[in-house]
Amino acid sequence: MDWLYIYMPIAGMDILWPGLVLIGFSVGVIGGFFGMGGAWMVTPGLNILGFPMAFAIGTDIAHIAGKSMVSTMRHSKFGNVDYKLGFVMIIGTMIGIECGAQLIMYLERLGIVGGVVRWVYVVFLALIATMVFYDFYKAEQKKRAGIVEGEKGTEGITWYKTLHKIRIPPMMHFKAAGFTCSAWLPIMVSFATGVLAGFLGIGGGLLRMPALVYLIGCPTHIAVGTDLFEVMISGLYGAFTYSMKGRIELVAVFVMLTGAAIGAQIGTVATKYAKGYGIRILFGCAVLACMVSIILKQYGFSNSAAVVVLGAISIISLYICVIMLRGAAQELRDKKAQQAASRI
Repeated sequence: MDWLYIYMPIAGMDILWPGLVLIGFSVGVIGGFFGMGGAWMVTPGLNILGFPMAFAIGTDIAHIAGKSMVSTMRHSKFGNVDYKLGFVMIIGTMIGIECGAQLIMYLERLGIVGGVVRWVYVVFLALIATMVFYDFYKAEQKKRAGIVEGEKGTEGITWYKTLHKIRIPPMMHFKAAGFTCSAWLPIMVSFATGVLAGFLGIGGGLLRMPALVYLIGCPTHIAVGTDLFEVMISGLYGAFTYSMKGRIELVAVFVMLTGAAIGAQIGTVATKYAKGYGIRILFGCAVLACMVSIILKQYGFSNSAAVVVLGAISIISLYICVIMLRGAAQELRDKKAQQAASRI
């Protein structure tokens, strides 16, 4: 079965290449659908396949930079990207990524980077999953009580309403997202997510997409597109800084991008046919599966961890593909019905 393995010249090891293709494709689908690079699954996945943690982080960042370019272009065509908001957030993102990357290099010198990064992952994944499901619970409670909140309908967590009351100059209006706030709000949010991007090897989307919705106040579909734009920028900078540190395996990057280029197209189109809370709940399930796999890896159950993470992203990717196919089929039926009606 040697043909199933490919040699990684920089990391100096053999890696199961079908696993890399599956991760790339699945993360492309999931990343395009949820509005993030999907790196919160790639770093643990690469580590589970055998990459040392620092290489997993650097390789992951380089991979998401390329994949997110494809997703961003697709979302831009749908009008889902607020470029003004994205460029404002770049300020905090760049500073944060470098701070996170320097911290990783320090922990690697101490020889404790693997365990520390895994447990930080577990904590943040647990926080994100809790917030997503709690938000859904609150929204359902309000819906049952007959409470409807403006144009956005029934909402769960509405912290952004309080944060929008902070009027520290300069104040900026973001047309595509449809709100006005202090420029310092997106800058500080992007700095926090940038630190995590550099430390955990993610594009920042793991926290930035929920932060755009809950803290900044973006509609879900705008948060998805704008976050992918930020993931692309942070990924490019992250790839540069990790390449300077010699922690990127380019062979693995290109293998994963082969699958990711196709998957990103599918995931992006599927957002047209999914409701806002459907996206968030599916996101929460993906986060929980990733968290379980990291815990299994930490305690030495590497095979079980690989089965959980690869199985979960495969099932979720398949479900997203079904959403896209059903939505596209329904759209075609509606167009045919309209054409038939116009002839009468």
